[in-house]
Amino acid sequence: MDYKKLGNRIREERRRLNLTQAQLAEDIDISDTYMGAIERGERSLTLDTLERLVNRFGVTIDYLLADSIPSNDSIIIEQFKQIIDRQPLERKQMAINVLHSIFSYFEKEGS
Repeated sequence: MDYKKLGNRIREERRRLNLTQAQLAEDIDISDTYMGAIERGERSLTLDTLERLVNRFGVTIDYLLADSIPSNDSIIIEQFKQIIDRQPLERKQMAINVLHSIFSYFEKEGS
């Protein structure tokens, strides 16, 4: 879960309702310090707190979480990136060439 993205979405919704962090924190019965940490993506939140937030905002949980849960593609791309980032430029180019060959093979085979 990307807590920074979740925090940004929560901040956007709070601002949409013209609420301060302190006002929202009071509305959902948490401390304003905790509210600030949630919005900055520094703290996770309980399901109970998440439920109170969506009820206060008048949105669904899936709307609030939409940007914060990575898709399978983004997870795979991040794994590729972590592997490639540690390599020198020459190896990076070799890896790209190998991937091109592999995908070319798949296209020819109809897989």
